[in-house]
Amino acid sequence: MKLKWLGHSCFLITSETGLRIMTDPYSIVGGIYYSPVNESADIVTVSHDHLDHNNIAAVQGKPEIITGSGTRTAKGVQFRGIASHHDEAKGKERGANTIFCLTVDGIRLCHLGDLGHELSREEIAQIGNVDVLLIPIGGSFTIDAKVATKVGDDLKPKVIVPMHYKTPKCDFPIAGVDDFLAGKKNVKKLNSSDIEFKADKLPQATEIIVLQPAL
Repeated sequence: MKLKWLGHSCFLITSETGLRIMTDPYSIVGGIYYSPVNESADIVTVSHDHLDHNNIAAVQGKPEIITGSGTRTAKGVQFRGIASHHDEAKGKERGANTIFCLTVDGIRLCHLGDLGHELSREEIAQIGNVDVLLIPIGGSFTIDAKVATKVGDDLKPKVIVPMHYKTPKCDFPIAGVDDFLAGKKNVKKLNSSDIEFKADKLPQATEIIVLQPAL
């Protein structure tokens, strides 16, 4: 499985057979200065209906769209959507959020969307085992570094990939990646936007991988 960070919360997941899954394609809106999404995909997941996450029209091809909670199979891949919230007030401030879990090439991946709160025991149980966790860390609109650390400790993934944080191309009033990395071990900062994972070669202890946005 190949994972490519396009920017913000948008990733392109490519299976060994060439199936392409995109998460949360962004629009170029206030504070977002990444280049426009220009990739094609077979499937697109949308965690919530905000402009920096739901730009389905930008995705090339004719992708199948996955939204909301519940279990659904698309092109042979099962997606499990877990209802959550964009804030600590059960959605009263910023609305609903969907966590997506899927397995590609034997690797269990979880995209937390714009999670805005600690996970409950029930949510942790619904998510289950995680190999690769895509987690927002910037705060303000999502969980911050402290809560993201707690979520990572709760889920115990093999790999954590931070997303939704301040970069030179994201001028939202949120924190950068360093707040989340402070004091942590097993951190790898790659000079690349993509990485390939093999199910039988995942790290034993949780590893944090920082990618560079492709766009």
